[in-house]
Amino acid sequence: MTWREYHEATKHTPRSVRESPHLLDWASMPDPFRHFEGVPVLDLPADPPPPETPRAELPDQDGAHFLSQLFFYSAAISASKLSPAGRRYALRVNPSSGNLHPTEFHFVTTGLRDWPDGLYHYRPSSHMAEQRAAGNFPLSSAAVHLILTTIEAREAWKYGARAWRYCLHDAGHAWQCVTLAAEAMGFTVSAIGEFEDDQIAQLCQLPDDERPLLQLAIQQATQRPTFAHFGHLARTRRSALDFEGGEQSISLLQLTAILQCATQPLQADFAHAPLISLFLYVHRVEGLAPGVYRYVNGAPELLIPGDQRVMAAALSLGQNVAGNASVAVSMIADLDLAAALFGDRGYRYAHFEAGAIGQRLYLGAAAQGLGATGIGAFYDEEVHRFLGLTPAQGQVVYHFAIGYPVPDTRLQA
Repeated sequence: MTWREYHEATKHTPRSVRESPHLLDWASMPDPFRHFEGVPVLDLPADPPPPETPRAELPDQDGAHFLSQLFFYSAAISASKLSPAGRRYALRVNPSSGNLHPTEFHFVTTGLRDWPDGLYHYRPSSHMAEQRAAGNFPLSSAAVHLILTTIEAREAWKYGARAWRYCLHDAGHAWQCVTLAAEAMGFTVSAIGEFEDDQIAQLCQLPDDERPLLQLAIQQATQRPTFAHFGHLARTRRSALDFEGGEQSISLLQLTAILQCATQPLQADFAHAPLISLFLYVHRVEGLAPGVYRYVNGAPELLIPGDQRVMAAALSLGQNVAGNASVAVSMIADLDLAAALFGDRGYRYAHFEAGAIGQRLYLGAAAQGLGATGIGAFYDEEVHRFLGLTPAQGQVVYHFAIGYPVPDTRLQA
């Protein structure tokens, strides 16, 4: 199946949602943690301090300390929740659709001080590194080289055929989690999407149900971090269950700061041109009239005036979270441009970019004292019709919402 056929086949319509109800079989819920039994497990220091710009070059960093900081602020467990049925489940720094976590973090190290060269898998359940193999695995000149993989079956349990979209979004979120954590530590991350999947899967000795999506090379840098107090933001970020609604507004200054964070250039071999455009459903922003705006050249451009809270919720499969937010977002991807630039692989890249923007929206909102949540379910063609978009002008791939979150009493941080 081509990416076009897949995308068309997995579009939500009122009829498809009505005629294909999906009941969850909780007894068969996939385990969100993968362990490789029988391999050496190396401890990472517990509770590492917030990321700080290091004094040493990356190869001279203490390996265990560096890796502990990197993963603690990008992939580790950050809190837990208690369900009404009494079941406790973990939340992580990297967000995931349905908290199902299809993304796994494998990595290769070369020349880190007091750390054996080799191939590793990060074990978030215990904040440890599983050594899959020892020795030299040249993937790049980077001292730390990550391979983000996905286990689609975890998402398919809940989202069916649309699961692949969610896996790609999650990989984009994970990419930015690592990128921003490394940046706060004084390094930069270059994403690599062009590689032979089978070759990387073999090198990483991946199980049959797991496939590689993205590689991340961590390099020395002198750039300033995007977010102040990044460690606190990363560890306390949550996906809002709903927003307070009512008349409470955010300021235009807050919204502008969030959008500027979200739309910074991405460092990747596929970031030749932006593939995602943002359409804003402005509900309650002081200094900006309610309506639908396209975010163009760093400024909102009014397309549809008036209160669109009901429409925003309706387009997001009737989810009130999109109407109760202060601002909702449609991410529109130029999938034709992606295909022209990168062939079938361009479909991945558009969704990676959407997930990356989503992660920056999360942290940008948190930095402003607000909450956010990603929305992967929406009526595709209804969104296009409402925004007046033809297929050649782009297709919706992700929704997001930002506002004042309703407190989640289930948190057991």
